[in-house]
Amino acid sequence: MSRMHSSETISQFSTIDAILQGIYDGPATFGEVRRYGDFGIGTVNHLDGEMLALDGVFYQITGDGIVHVIQDKEKTSFATVAFFNPRHHSEETHVSSLRLLQKRIDRHLGSKNFFWAIRIDGIFSSMRVRSISRQHPPYRPLVEVAKSEAVFRFSNIPGTLLGFRSPPYIKGINVPGYHFHFISNDRTKGGHVLGCSLLEGKASWSCHRTFQMMLPNDSAFRHADFSEHDAEALRKAEQ
Repeated sequence: MSRMHSSETISQFSTIDAILQGIYDGPATFGEVRRYGDFGIGTVNHLDGEMLALDGVFYQITGDGIVHVIQDKEKTSFATVAFFNPRHHSEETHVSSLRLLQKRIDRHLGSKNFFWAIRIDGIFSSMRVRSISRQHPPYRPLVEVAKSEAVFRFSNIPGTLLGFRSPPYIKGINVPGYHFHFISNDRTKGGHVLGCSLLEGKASWSCHRTFQMMLPNDSAFRHADFSEHDAEALRKAEQ
């Protein structure tokens, strides 16, 4: 399939507030999503694990920690993607925490008012990730589901951390600040990143100043009340 947009564009399917409220079914297939990007993060319908796209391949990490290649016919309830064409790189070594890694990246990126796609390939001295098991109707809100998430810890693991830094005004639509997923080089381990330390690696990033969003059109989304954004529920679900 041909590209739908340039590498300048961030494309998103559904909203983070919809996921917070338990709207876990979306209409877009991954065959459609890949037309908008070869790099990104999100989830699969029914909140069935963590999703990441790397070098054009879409992966699903299910609640048991197993990595699967996603077929085009499968659907997503939330995804953020772009075509990754980084123009800037840096070498990073001996970073003791995810928070410090984010601070280092901050110094490179500059303005927090744009979207940034970020990829770090390296050896992670520690990596802590989570994945959520497939949900079944009636769906519970994300903050409740996240209480039973599976957490996996790895040491001295080579792999790729990837995701986005989104601007603060995106609250309710996406996750403000950093949102990362991880996959190992052998494509057998991964998930939503809760914490890490980096031994050595190469960071790459690109700026995106165009944003578009495709929304669900089902009854759950049409009748949901999005008048208030629960930032605390998002913080608990993400961390």
